[in-house]
Amino acid sequence: VMSEEPPPLERREAKLPKSVDVDGSGDETGNDPSEAGGPVDEDVEEVVIDVDTEEVDFNHGRLTEIRGLEELRRIRVLGFRNNLIKKIENLQTLTTLVELELYDNQISKIENLDTLVNLKILDLSFNRLKKIENLSALCNLEKLYLVNNRLAKIENLEALVNLRLLELGANKIRVLENLEKLTALTELYIGKNRIAKLQGLETLVNLETLSAQSNRLLHIEGLENCTKLKGLYVSHNGLTSVENLEHNTALDTLGCDSNRITRLTGIAHLTQISELWFSNNLIEDWHEVEVLREFPRLDTVYLEGNPISMDPNYRRKITLISSSVNQIDATLCRHRQ
Repeated sequence: VMSEEPPPLERREAKLPKSVDVDGSGDETGNDPSEAGGPVDEDVEEVVIDVDTEEVDFNHGRLTEIRGLEELRRIRVLGFRNNLIKKIENLQTLTTLVELELYDNQISKIENLDTLVNLKILDLSFNRLKKIENLSALCNLEKLYLVNNRLAKIENLEALVNLRLLELGANKIRVLENLEKLTALTELYIGKNRIAKLQGLETLVNLETLSAQSNRLLHIEGLENCTKLKGLYVSHNGLTSVENLEHNTALDTLGCDSNRITRLTGIAHLTQISELWFSNNLIEDWHEVEVLREFPRLDTVYLEGNPISMDPNYRRKITLISSSVNQIDATLCRHRQ
């Protein structure tokens, strides 16, 4: 007697909303509104997703809320970029999540993330956040993006001891503070804020990149302990000189465009430099440019917008000073025969 062929394995699936109506009038139960006698919104569409999937992307979906994800037990990457979501909710069961992107929504509060203890990347940029809060459970977080919100204060980050990248650009922050516990941090982005002083960085001994462009800085300071720093970007501030970099000899790129710098002193000891950006400053003496001889690895230099760039022999003079330079401003050099 031939045995019956076993039935095929049943594929587990979840029905998730692909998009919902902007005013939120859709049926929250996920049922077909036509079955309940209500009007059918043609903009509402369901998408069937295997509950064992590890990555789901709802980007550009016009979603107004997060719901219907409870069965995704193996999900690792979840994207809600460019939607209309107002609240972080209904994610508590997704404890396998490693990356959560909520970039460009209408979220006003950080909340309901306590169970996502495996999260390594969290992007809440371009929302309406006024406070950094409710992140203390995310002890494995490595990258946190909070660009372009309404944040006025750096706070409540002390539990994020594994954080390697912190992006706080385009907010309303005035003071660098409460960073001392983030000793694993290698990248800090604080551009386009209202910061007047570089401070509170003493414990960030692993910092490799510091971007503080478009602030209100008058001095370079407070970087004595950041001896691993490779990239320093302080363009569009009020600097008149480059100073206090004696301990930052690992610097590879120094960006000081659009300041009020008249002299290139304070950098001769930075022999690892490969890129110098000093466009749109007030350098008018060619003797200042002689410092380029000190940089055997120099590859790119930007000096356009300074008085010296009006010299008809501007490019030739630079190549005579630095034999290693391959690019001046935005143009590659012709290598000498």
